Amino acid sequence: MGGRHEPKFAIGGNRARPGEFCYDNLVMGAHLMEYARRAGVAKFVGLGTICSYPRDTPVPFRKDTLWDGYPDPTNAPYGLAKKMLLVQGQAYRAQYGFNAIHLLPVNLYGPGDDFDPATSHVIPALIRRCLEAEASGAPEVAVWGDGTATREFLYVEDAAEAIVLATAHYDDPEPVNIGSGSEIAIRELAQAIATATGFRGTLRWDTRQPNGQQRRRLDTSRAERAFGFRASTPFAEGLARTVAWYRAHPSIMV
Repeated sequence: MGGRHEPKFAIGGNRARPGEFCYDNLVMGAHLMEYARRAGVAKFVGLGTICSYPRDTPVPFRKDTLWDGYPDPTNAPYGLAKKMLLVQGQAYRAQYGFNAIHLLPVNLYGPGDDFDPATSHVIPALIRRCLEAEASGAPEVAVWGDGTATREFLYVEDAAEAIVLATAHYDDPEPVNIGSGSEIAIRELAQAIATATGFRGTLRWDTRQPNGQQRRRLDTSRAERAFGFRASTPFAEGLARTVAWYRAHPSIMV
């Protein structure tokens, strides 16, 4: 690679394997819910994705806009497959009285994340690349896009709390956004990760590659009203914990 580090992030997996992402998520979700219904499960908690929202959704994303257009083409097959879990749950509620709820989490991160360069999302991918570049003396790390796109991230422990609260207290057929309610530009994110990992080289922006959806930030007020969830982990703290966890598990870096 000539000293260049080229993280693909999850957008690369979606572009390379759209059929696989669509089929696997569609079939897994459909069968899991059907067999939960047959087994008499009292409550089914479906986890969707904000990739289901239309590409041009006004910010902040609100559930009422979920059906107002087609998702961003970079991950539409995955997003639409996950959205069918919402449709199935609502249909099962109508026909069978099956208590299915649907949560729409943003990008998650934290200890135990997927750090595989071929499949990881932007935060674990950049953490690994920056640490590897710093260890090897590589002068730069490449990042897809131009850095102007924004994303919203939720620390994994906050996400777990949201799921537990929704499981205990939410019984409505309407989907609920789960997030931190704040966004960060990818350029700022990459610099924060470089600083957190001690990488002192250059971040090279590969503008030949797509940004994906230009902006993502959720309206998270419904989660707070409906079951009292509000994210509590500051991003800098969550990032530091994630870097520390990865440093403490060197075998994952092989």
